[in-house]
Amino acid sequence: MRTMQLVYASRPFGYDDLTLASILLQARDNNARNGITGCLICREDLFLQMLEGQRDLVTSTFSRILRDERHVDVVNLLSSEIHGRLFPEWSMRHDPAQSWMWTPKEVARGAIGGASDEEIRGIFERLASDRPAPMVNWLTPQRPRKLSP
Repeated sequence: MRTMQLVYASRPFGYDDLTLASILLQARDNNARNGITGCLICREDLFLQMLEGQRDLVTSTFSRILRDERHVDVVNLLSSEIHGRLFPEWSMRHDPAQSWMWTPKEVARGAIGGASDEEIRGIFERLASDRPAPMVNWLTPQRPRKLSP
């Protein structure tokens, strides 16, 4: 079985706390069912998400995201086979965009399109090594799961 990692960026459409809660709930349920793990970084101007799992299931999930009206200008930034997952215990970890990431002005000027694969992967590697942000009460608590690589 081939395990892959896919990272995409998009702009949120109609972003608010309720939309984010809905996305996270749906992603966690679907991903847990399909053995997909990953992390979603979001703010009003940016979704940056990593999906990890069996190739056909990750590409199927990404195809659904491409059709999801809550995402605008979806761009596949990288996809590759991997030997181990960065987020093996998270069906979908949520992290707000960090201060060390791109500013809204940098995003608007195309910083994501100019980022290297190493820079993009580095963002998620840094998050994987950090403690997760505390869960907000309107989000369904994440249930850690052990999955094979």
